[in-house]
Amino acid sequence: MRTIVCFGEALIDFLAQPAAAADAPRAFLQYAGGAPANVAAAAARLGAPTQFVGMLGRDMFGDFLLDSLQACGVDTRHVVRTDAAKTALAFVALDGHGERSFSFYRPPAADLLFRTGDYAAECFAQAGAFHVCSNSLTEDEIAAATLHGMRLAREAGALVSLDLNLRPMLWPQGVQPRPRLWQALAAADVVKLARNELDYLAEPYGGGEAGERAVRERLFAGAARWLVVTDGGAPMRWYSHEAEGELRGFRVKAVDTTAAGDAFVGGLLFRLCELGVDAARLPALLSDRAALEDALRFAAAVGALAVTRHGAFAAMPTHAQVQQLLKEQYEHAA
Repeated sequence: MRTIVCFGEALIDFLAQPAAAADAPRAFLQYAGGAPANVAAAAARLGAPTQFVGMLGRDMFGDFLLDSLQACGVDTRHVVRTDAAKTALAFVALDGHGERSFSFYRPPAADLLFRTGDYAAECFAQAGAFHVCSNSLTEDEIAAATLHGMRLAREAGALVSLDLNLRPMLWPQGVQPRPRLWQALAAADVVKLARNELDYLAEPYGGGEAGERAVRERLFAGAARWLVVTDGGAPMRWYSHEAEGELRGFRVKAVDTTAAGDAFVGGLLFRLCELGVDAARLPALLSDRAALEDALRFAAAVGALAVTRHGAFAAMPTHAQVQQLLKEQYEHAA
């Protein structure tokens, strides 16, 4: 199996804890997180050879993240450390349904200081997939590094994956994200959007079905060959140049949705690399509806299991646990 390379931010999620008493001070527990780092942790826990590429602060939180990635089985040899900024932090609160809200302490942050010259050429040598998200597009130089990495991956024959994972509060005030988002969207083979992100991209085209169609047409005019749209517990939709479909998810009790989308993407990339699907072989997968839906079903099972536990890295399931859920909810229902 070729390597899954994930690029971008790794940060600390401080998860709010229920108050022990009405007058008790609010407490937070430290968890390893950051969208592309979560994807790396998910894929590695499933058994894929996985690398994380990015920059961490030379501080106690950077140490914790490096140790946490390695504990999941992620190769960290291409992680760069810096004294120029601290590791990013996010404080996470959950409602009664496990839905999360964030308060970010970024920028400044170490992950934003990664530059195009920090890539090691050998990290692309065995890459089957290269994954990014939009949180490394928020400033000019880290955006340039992200887009450069996508180009290097494509030149190496790797599948380029983008989960938009849009966090508007991370963008500088007065900066419109859409132009830069579309630069990355135009460079990805596989694009994963949440329903609200598709709505956001469709707004300039009038929204609704016509707006969504315009987004798909623009995506497929670029490098994109597969679009997956998730919508929480609702069925997911998928689109290729020639076909589209819908797939239901899994019935689970959610306690923390922090890393649901990242777990989904990690599961999908794991399954694609397990099948030997890189950029050149993606069209063959997309022409095989059964194989395509099998990959999505596996990814959905990974995402479903992740929301049943607290944290991000800590919530990622094993391959055996995913297979058990698939057996319980799909095979028994067939």
